Amino acid sequence: RTEITQPALFSIEYALAQLWISWGITPRAMIGHSVGEYVAACVGGTFTRDDTLVLLMQRARLMQALPSGAMLAVRVSAEVLREELDDRLSIAALNGPSLTVVSGEHEAIAQLTARLEAKEIACRLVPTSHAFHSQMMDPILAKFTELVRNTPRQAPTLHWISSLTGKLITDAQALDPAYWAAQLRQPVQFVEGVGQLIDHQLALLEVGPGQTLASLARQHGQRDAGQLVATSLHSGQ
Repeated sequence: RTEITQPALFSIEYALAQLWISWGITPRAMIGHSVGEYVAACVGGTFTRDDTLVLLMQRARLMQALPSGAMLAVRVSAEVLREELDDRLSIAALNGPSLTVVSGEHEAIAQLTARLEAKEIACRLVPTSHAFHSQMMDPILAKFTELVRNTPRQAPTLHWISSLTGKLITDAQALDPAYWAAQLRQPVQFVEGVGQLIDHQLALLEVGPGQTLASLARQHGQRDAGQLVATSLHSGQ
């Protein structure tokens, strides 16, 4: 249930970030994948911890009330995949040069899966409750924009890489309620965003409950073999 998952993800990620900071490991830059951007915005000083948690709970409840949907991870570029999509489907995330996530109605995802499998294109369902970053989110955008408008915000003291643009967040974007609504609706530009960090030869540390983003970063074509990519938690811990 996304109304539980989103606040739980934020809590784990924020707690881990504060733990690393307490050990003297402070970020020079950050990137978040969808919900993770709220942790970056909180550590970056735009939202307070408590305001972020309240906003995310409201965001998650709005999403939970929407009809369920499906998401499909596909081993192909977004450019190629767009040729397979109809108006019921949206590109939800660009996770790698040849790893794209599609989001939409259950039936449309099932039909897309059948077409891709017939062409021997690898794909798998993402375990999720709703079609995030798709047109199925449109009914809540106006309400969520107003919720952000009523949430205190400050210009970042530490700027992060936007998951909406794949580039460094600007003060105007961080403060704009419409930015956060678009961040909810539009594709996650992870491959471009993490490339910005890799270009600066930074050590990358995944601050969350999993290892997926570290794995994606290790596969990034711009990464040097010796560049450190680490995770906070590992399976079995």
